[in-house]
Amino acid sequence: MMAPARVLVVDDSPTMRGLITAVLNADPDVNVIGQAGDAMEARNAIKQLNPDVVTLDIEMPNMNGLEFLDKIMKLRPMPVIMVSTLTHRGAEASLMALEIGAFDCVGKPQPGDARPFGDLAEKVKAAARSQRRFQAEPPPLAPTASNVNPAASYRPGRRVVAIGSSTGGVEALIAVLQKFPVNCPPTVITQHMPPTFTKSFAERLNRLCAPVVQEATDGARLEIGKIYLAPGGDRHLQITNPHAPCCRLVERDPVNGHRPSVDVLFDSVAELAGRNAVGVILTGMGRDGAAGLLKMRHAGARTIGQNEKTCVVYGMPRVAFELGAVEHQFPLSSIGEEILKITAARREGSE
Repeated sequence: MMAPARVLVVDDSPTMRGLITAVLNADPDVNVIGQAGDAMEARNAIKQLNPDVVTLDIEMPNMNGLEFLDKIMKLRPMPVIMVSTLTHRGAEASLMALEIGAFDCVGKPQPGDARPFGDLAEKVKAAARSQRRFQAEPPPLAPTASNVNPAASYRPGRRVVAIGSSTGGVEALIAVLQKFPVNCPPTVITQHMPPTFTKSFAERLNRLCAPVVQEATDGARLEIGKIYLAPGGDRHLQITNPHAPCCRLVERDPVNGHRPSVDVLFDSVAELAGRNAVGVILTGMGRDGAAGLLKMRHAGARTIGQNEKTCVVYGMPRVAFELGAVEHQFPLSSIGEEILKITAARREGSE
């Protein structure tokens, strides 16, 4: 039996520190061992207490959370969960934090929230037992679209690509999609994220990648050279219409605790595209997407899973692999190229 995850809570608001502490200490497998009100206090507390996980406010006086996170990742890499306001500015900062190396982000509670901080305790526990190997050196800066290999020889076939991801998915999706050429296969993605984050993430991906990346809208036609990211919030992303495939946003209850859900997306791809599809499951907590990926494989689709060594959390890919839904596992650095190999026209006999 694992010892409780030892957590340091960092926030400039005493009220917020108290609320986070109460939420975490309500879980018997989590133990808040200290609090800090700014970066200086947090630095000293990390040295003295050696926590397993730090929760870190993005907006703090003197040194903001992003600056402090950058120092942590350079000097003492460890799992950090960012706590952010659910605003456009907060979303942009959260995405930057994830690229710097934060384990995950949670939104600060809104009036009327039934569960303040949502599944923060589960994320803390996953962070504490994560297999992630934090590097002593900072991660390389993400290349711009102008540095992306255009894969000029690639010619798309008839396949559609569906990708599901959760914790660690921001970095993983950037790594995969930066391998895609401007004429990539139509690609639909469900990434577990707060509602206000997905628009900013789509914009970020669009700047970093050669194809067009956009937040999915109801009725948007699936086209070569376009990538569609499920909007966070109260609807699931599916694909529909066999004659002219397009995105469909549907109002349904959460599936596997998520909305949008990877399983809902994969189920629709299995039904609509069958063997003319590729399913990819990347790093993430839980099991969302595993059953849907199995349906895709049974329908004749090719299926790929991220391997354990390169996952931030080997949860969703592990369950999918154990179910028999994953045809092949690959390290993250190889997944983009593998998708292109499978979807290239020459592989479908349509040259």
